Amino acid sequence: MCLAIPALIVEKQGTRAKADIGGVVREISLEIVDRQADVGDYVLVHAGFAIHKLEKEEAEETLRLIHEVLK
Repeated sequence: MCLAIPALIVEKQGTRAKADIGGVVREISLEIVDRQADVGDYVLVHAGFAIHKLEKEEAEETLRLIHEVLK
């Protein structure tokens, strides 16, 4: 089973970006994301790759549910 985590893009340079994942900033690849993603967008990240662009509401709800499960 694979798990992808919502992340907020905070910096972008070409197909590389820095994304805030639960307060930790990581470098990710935007090479395979399904739609154009820019600074301020949420994406699902798996194994260092953004794979899907999310709407803000969807990302926030997913993050809320993850935090609820981890309590």
